[in-house]
Amino acid sequence: MMLTLLFLSCKRKEQVPSGQVSNPYTTESVYGEIKKKIQENPKDPDLWYHLADLHERNAQYKDEIEALKRVVELRPDKGYAYLKMGTAYNQLGQHKEAIDAFKKAIRYMPDYAVAYNNLAIAYGKLGLVDDEIASLKKAMKLRPRYAIARYNLGMAYLKKGNKREALQEYNELKNIDQGLADALIKEIDDEGLGAKGHPKRGR
Repeated sequence: MMLTLLFLSCKRKEQVPSGQVSNPYTTESVYGEIKKKIQENPKDPDLWYHLADLHERNAQYKDEIEALKRVVELRPDKGYAYLKMGTAYNQLGQHKEAIDAFKKAIRYMPDYAVAYNNLAIAYGKLGLVDDEIASLKKAMKLRPRYAIARYNLGMAYLKKGNKREALQEYNELKNIDQGLADALIKEIDDEGLGAKGHPKRGR
């Protein structure tokens, strides 16, 4: 069975005023402008954050992390920078580092459910399923209709062989996001338990 957990990317959509070009950080000219401004004012955390955002858009995760390290050096309480850093570490497969970053994000944003969901992904990648489940439960407590986290919790229960708990998450999820609910019940069916709790029939 292929277990696929979902994390929420830190990428955001830009609000573009009328007459302006969208995605302003994707061009070489803007990249050069940001680098120039950083040279002029290397202690501006917002400039480093913009640079990190550009690297993220181009999947340059190592460079993104380095820029974000400068952000938190200048603004240690910027929790969202730690969140983006953790996501970048996860993309690189550096899950221990991701866990450390997400924990720092949570220190400054203790009520942000996304941080707990993404922390759970890192735990899961390291086989720490109990920690994964605990983190996802925290995310669900903060946001009961958080569809991605509920799907991930169902998948984590399947890792533990707890199909009935996974089925409970499916029953909740189908009232929130039918697409994710369908994906989850397919995984449950593949494990031999149908939507009503009966063993899967042969095909």
